Amino acid sequence: MLGGLAVLAGGALLLALAAGSVALPPGELWRGLADPEAGVAGTLVRELRLPRALSAFAIGGLLALAGALMQILLRNPLADPYVLGVSGGAATFALLVLAAGLGGAWVHGGAFAGALTATLLVFALAHGSGAWTPLRLLLTGVVVAAGFGAAISLILALGPDSSLRGMLFWMMGDLSFARDPGPLLALLAVATVAGILTGRHLNVLARGEARAETLGVAVRPLRIGIYIAGSLLTAIAVATAGSIGFVGLVVPHLVRRLVGPDHRLLVPAAVLGGGTLLLLADTAARTIAAPRQLPVGALTAAIGVPLFLVLMRRQRSVG
Repeated sequence: MLGGLAVLAGGALLLALAAGSVALPPGELWRGLADPEAGVAGTLVRELRLPRALSAFAIGGLLALAGALMQILLRNPLADPYVLGVSGGAATFALLVLAAGLGGAWVHGGAFAGALTATLLVFALAHGSGAWTPLRLLLTGVVVAAGFGAAISLILALGPDSSLRGMLFWMMGDLSFARDPGPLLALLAVATVAGILTGRHLNVLARGEARAETLGVAVRPLRIGIYIAGSLLTAIAVATAGSIGFVGLVVPHLVRRLVGPDHRLLVPAAVLGGGTLLLLADTAARTIAAPRQLPVGALTAAIGVPLFLVLMRRQRSVG
């Protein structure tokens, strides 16, 4: 199954390199990859499409891995990393930067700062002076996300008209400025290896905290580590490409049905599945209305909503 997902990811990568406003046949695609001096084909493949495609795969993998971690943390197979308000905090700070007339690295920095602020806020409020339970964390995240949603509405209502289109496009997901895939791929590789190495502990924790403590797992540090890791992965993805939903919700749930609940297999499968899904969605966003580009977050939602409903229907019929 992992081999099949890897082959599917490779095919999606080749499709992303060949498709676009200017389609490249296999011969020109190979020349563009092999020869930096291959003229237009070399420029399209090596300088434009390849960095964006690798960034899309890395961001999709990060979101899917964050979703798998959050589903363990909340003990809910349908949980989503955005439910804890991380995306809302990132969007709020990024929109403030855009409303101020700044762009580029300022937007990325603002989104990352907002995501970290939301993470710390939810963690502090959910912990409080009492016990930290999955339900308390979930409810705190929902409330914080609602607060950030209200702030986003105010920013859009009061922001300058000249920046409104850019704000809305960023909120729906935008990979146009994702041009440096190296750090993202390195982070994805490290997070994937860490998830596989801790797979046994994740398997035990998914069966319940009481059982995990009985088997000698340090539940509290593990929960804190999962929350921080999932939030940081989501923060980096949102800071790079904006708000892209449904990848962290649908992909872990789908691959769990394919490879089973063992996180030593589920983690790499989720990474491959999430990267492939976002890669295909970004390719469609570049080609459907070429030369115009569609927001990739809208396409992931268009793919994720019916797929999620089908999965829910099948789960209900099995139950």
